[in-house]
Amino acid sequence: MRRVDRVRAASGSLFGLAYGDALGKPTEFRTYAQIVREHGPGGPRQLPDPALVTDDTQMALAVAWALHDAVEPSPEELEPLLRERFLTWAKSPDNNRAPGMTCLTACANLFEGGPWQRATVAGSKGCGANMRVTPVGLIGSYDLDTLGGVAQLQAGMTHGHPTALAAAELTALAVRLLRDGTPLADLPEVLRDHCADQRTDYRWDWLGDLWERPGATTPEDFAARGWDECAAALETLIRHAGRRDDGGDVSVLTGEGWVAEEALATGLLAALRHPDDPVAALGRAAATNGDSDSIACLAGAFLGAAGGMAIWPAAWAERIEYADQLDLLGTAWD
Repeated sequence: MRRVDRVRAASGSLFGLAYGDALGKPTEFRTYAQIVREHGPGGPRQLPDPALVTDDTQMALAVAWALHDAVEPSPEELEPLLRERFLTWAKSPDNNRAPGMTCLTACANLFEGGPWQRATVAGSKGCGANMRVTPVGLIGSYDLDTLGGVAQLQAGMTHGHPTALAAAELTALAVRLLRDGTPLADLPEVLRDHCADQRTDYRWDWLGDLWERPGATTPEDFAARGWDECAAALETLIRHAGRRDDGGDVSVLTGEGWVAEEALATGLLAALRHPDDPVAALGRAAATNGDSDSIACLAGAFLGAAGGMAIWPAAWAERIEYADQLDLLGTAWD
């Protein structure tokens, strides 16, 4: 991929997430055949004006503002900030973009107070855990251990399944590595190796007693389940990553993205298929039988982190909803 203006990688990633989300908003819940009839096999590539986003961008901004407002990256500091931002989102009149039931249920539980470990939906590994996590990868001051802890905390507050936690960490790590210069083509293998390295590591400081769920005998067993499922999804991605785009639904190969590990794999696959044509990558990501907006927002976040703001059409920044917030946060982190 062209390394253009990577100094603005944070802006490129945040805006890329929103662009993918806006392109995928009209195609979510539609079949691939319906999307192709309207847009062709390349999917939607013209950003509407105005370009409205879904709960994916709204919740990514909630995470981003919590990170922005934190004095230090600790669970004691971040948990109440994330809780406040999630509850503000849940109560907002703008929360009318087909939000996921897991997030709504967990936020209702968080509103009652008490430990977040009791509020989360313990069995859910939906992509809501990682469609919002990419801002964590943009905080340059986080070491990789902190990045993993923050990513898993924000996921675990709504999605308590171990695969949701692992997929969130991998998604944030992907953004960090791309921003730091790791070639996009190398990323699937690097992430798969991270699964092996972390397989039995449970982040006690960040997760507390979350592991105490039916079927988990130890914290290590709990963690391993998540990393193993993510590793399997990445192995599938690796098998398909080097193949030429056949013009079909990318989610047929790596999953429809309703669950977190599939959203990661399919978002990456769309990016890998068109590393030098980001708009084409977003169009292909938004043309699936699956969770098109989440797949496309992840593809946009990855490509923007790798290439910076200059890879996107300049006029799009004037059309996208929440442009003022995206610009403020991106500028701060750039």
